[in-house]
Amino acid sequence: MSFIKELQKILRQNIREYGMFIALFVIMTVFTVTTDGVFISPRNISNLLNQTGYIAVLAVGMTLVIVIRHIDLSVGFLAGFLGAIAAIALTAWGLPVYVVIPMVLALGALAGCVTAFPVAQLGIPSFVASLAGWLIYRGALLLVTLKTGTIIIPDAAFNAIGNGYIPDIPGLESFLPELHKLTLLLGVIATILYIVGEINSRKNKMAYDFEVLSTNLFILKLVFISALVALVTWVLAGYNGLSWTVVIVLVVVGIYHFITTQTVLGRHIYAVGGNPEAAQLSGINVKKLVYVVFGSMGMLSALSGILFASRLQSATTTAGTLFELDAIAAAYVGGVSAAGGVGRVTGSLIGALVMLSLTSGMNLMSIDISSQYIVRGAVLVLAVVFDVTTRTSSK
Repeated sequence: MSFIKELQKILRQNIREYGMFIALFVIMTVFTVTTDGVFISPRNISNLLNQTGYIAVLAVGMTLVIVIRHIDLSVGFLAGFLGAIAAIALTAWGLPVYVVIPMVLALGALAGCVTAFPVAQLGIPSFVASLAGWLIYRGALLLVTLKTGTIIIPDAAFNAIGNGYIPDIPGLESFLPELHKLTLLLGVIATILYIVGEINSRKNKMAYDFEVLSTNLFILKLVFISALVALVTWVLAGYNGLSWTVVIVLVVVGIYHFITTQTVLGRHIYAVGGNPEAAQLSGINVKKLVYVVFGSMGMLSALSGILFASRLQSATTTAGTLFELDAIAAAYVGGVSAAGGVGRVTGSLIGALVMLSLTSGMNLMSIDISSQYIVRGAVLVLAVVFDVTTRTSSK
C-alpha cells in the first residue's frame, strides 16, 4: 500500500479523532490570514489560552457526563456562585487562599452529588434535575451579591491564578532575554515524554499483535505533534511564558486522561455510556458512577469559578452566564457522542480551543456579536451532524 493511500485509510478510520484537529488548524489558518498575523501573535495566543481555561475545565467534566448519557445544565451558575463564595471568603471572612480553594472545590463536589441524587436514586432526567440547579444557583449568586454587587478581590495570590505566569529560571535573565527559558525547557521535556510514551505504546501493541501505524506514518505523526508543541511553546515563550491557568488546565486534562484511559473507573464510565443495562448486569454500580461523574463535574465547576473570578479579580452578578452551553458545545465539537459511550477529555480541550478561537478571531475582525452567535451555533450543528454521520457510516 502506498504512503498516500495508507494515510487516506487512516484518516477515514479515525475521522472522529482527527477531524477536530483539522478544524482547529483550518480556523487558525483562516484567522491568521484575515487578521494579517495578529491572531497568531504571542500576546493573542496567550490571551486565547487563558480565556479558554475556565471553559476547558468545564468541558472536561461535561464530556464524562455526556459519555454516561446525561447532561448538566447547572454548571455555569454553579461556577459563578462558587466564585462569589471564594470572593466572600477571601474578603469578608478573611480566610487565606490555601483554605478557600480546597473549601470551594469540596463545596463544588458536594453540589454535584446533590444534583446526582434525584438522577441516580429517583430516576429523574438529568436535564430536569440540572435545570432546577441552574435556577437555584442563579438565585443564590444574585442573593450573595445582592448588597455589594461586584465583589473586588484584592488577594494577589488568588488573582495570580488567572493572571500570573510561571517564573523563569533564575540566573539566566541575560541569555535570550526575549524568551521565557523555563517555558522552552518544559516544551522540550513535554516533547521528549510524548515521543517516549508513543514509542512504548507502539511496542506494547506490537507485542500483543495489535494493529499499529506503519513506520512512515508513525514517524510523520511524531514529527507533526512535536512540531506543533514546539511552535506553541516558542510562541508562548516569546510573550510571558506559560500562565498558571494553562498549567492548571494541562494538569486537569492529564489527570482525567489518565483516569479515563488507564483505570478501572474509566473503563466502567465508558461501559455505562455504551450500555447502562448491560453494565449493571455485569456488576458495575451504575448509581455510584453517576455520583462520581456528577461530583467530579461539580468540583470542576468550582475550579472554573475560581479561574474566572481570579481572571476578573472580582465576582460579578453575571458570572457563569452561558458557561454551561459553551462547555456542552466544546464537548460535542471535541468528539463526544450524543448517544453516549464515546468521547475523550483531550478532545474536549481541542473543542474548547475551537470555540474560543472562533470568538477571538471574529473579535479581531470586528464582527458583531449577533453574527458571532450564529457562526458558533452553526459550528455546533455541524459537530452534531458529523457525529451522527460518522456513527451511521461505521455501522
